[in-house]
Amino acid sequence: MGHPVIGQIARIYYPVLAAIGVPGKPVAQLFMVAIVILSRGKCGLSKCITLYLVGMAVSDLLVVITNAILNWIALFYFPHSFLRIAPVCSLIIVLLSATTVISVWLTVTFTFDRFVAICCEKLKTKYCSEKTAAVDVGTVCVLGCLESVPWYFTLEQRYIIDHVPMGRVYKLSYYTSPIWGVFELFDLSLTPCIPVFLVLLLNVLTVRRIVFSSKIRRGFRRHSNGENHKDPEMENRRKSIILLFTISGSFILLWATRVLYNIYARIADIQYYSSYTDPFFITDQTSKMMQLLSSCTNTFIYTVTQTKFRQELKKAVKYPLNIIVKLVKS
Repeated sequence: MGHPVIGQIARIYYPVLAAIGVPGKPVAQLFMVAIVILSRGKCGLSKCITLYLVGMAVSDLLVVITNAILNWIALFYFPHSFLRIAPVCSLIIVLLSATTVISVWLTVTFTFDRFVAICCEKLKTKYCSEKTAAVDVGTVCVLGCLESVPWYFTLEQRYIIDHVPMGRVYKLSYYTSPIWGVFELFDLSLTPCIPVFLVLLLNVLTVRRIVFSSKIRRGFRRHSNGENHKDPEMENRRKSIILLFTISGSFILLWATRVLYNIYARIADIQYYSSYTDPFFITDQTSKMMQLLSSCTNTFIYTVTQTKFRQELKKAVKYPLNIIVKLVKS
């Protein structure tokens, strides 16, 4: 499939992501460990934040499974497996869309929660709670699944092998029907155009609020104490902001190419590629790779930015070793 360069890169790229993101692989177990550690609630994070992060970790894992394995690896290495049966292909596309939408919008809800916590003192007590976080995560999951169902009806069989419909291709009506045109525009706006805009806007407002509050707090402490002591409140806020900005910043950077390409392709009405050397084809494939990579970064961000998460991770790694040592001694 594809251009000699981009096609070979894709053949290597998606299996590597699958090795990182799928349970049972050595590096991939970090995903599962991260979910367990966050669920225990011993990372120094509020229950509200913990719920969002657990939801994001689970959705990111599902994105890698559906996109990298069920979609791309099956296409490259198992072109005639049961995964390529037409109805199964359509179902995989629905799952792929649903997991992607959920992953993206959980990032948005997490960013909005931190915005409220920092910028809206009156709303903070009511909104930034475990109950609200659970409702937000559940709502995003349900709506993400419902929004993705129509994709099942945009596809049809590509060819038949032994009376079995195989492969997938968009129906002719998908390109000609105004209803599908509206749906495609809605889907493009929902993921990722609106989320990227919201994350950028919320981060700008949050940064402005933090800078303003920090200046006032530092001035007040100097006036009260006569010297600049370490401020625990500012230290906790700094750690929370680092987590927020690394997650949302990674999301924006890795989705930027996809957003810009989708907007241009829609304006220029690009539906087909002239060849596999077509720059639009290469850009399309590259943007999809970067988009998928965004689902593998959050777990590593937790590891890098959160001290208590690293401590809990070390305990999780040492736990089975300690059991083995005790068994050997006994």
